[in-house]
Amino acid sequence: MTREVIEPEPARAQRESVRDRATLLGAIAAGGSVGAVARHGLAQLWPTAPGGFPWATFATNVSGCLLIGILMVLITEVWVGHRLLRPFLGVGVLGGFTTFSTYAGETRNLLRPDTIGLAFGYLAGTLVCALLATLLGARLTRAAAAARRRGHRRAA
Repeated sequence: MTREVIEPEPARAQRESVRDRATLLGAIAAGGSVGAVARHGLAQLWPTAPGGFPWATFATNVSGCLLIGILMVLITEVWVGHRLLRPFLGVGVLGGFTTFSTYAGETRNLLRPDTIGLAFGYLAGTLVCALLATLLGARLTRAAAAARRRGHRRAA
């Protein structure tokens, strides 16, 4: 006679929870490596001269914020996507692509008497442009989604 072992519900739930977290972390790590490599590549293609404006980091952060605005609307209001899409693209790819630490370090490097104005311009300009880019991305995506829905209704 064989006996079936019935696993207690909490043990199974805990095992599934650990597996789910590992899958989630794997998706974030994979996305983060893609984003970080893209950021590094852009920095290599567009190096900053000593005492110069860090255009590569500025462009990275502003374009990344634009994409974050687009992505967040798409995955929360337009698409029904896979549960790992947001962690992979948002936290992973775009989190690895954008960089607060490089932004802070470059601002610190510009805090010299001959580049103090540039430092504060970079500090404020990045924040303002990144926030505006996020807002723009979200608004344009909402408008495009609404126009598409209207077009589908007319066609039906």
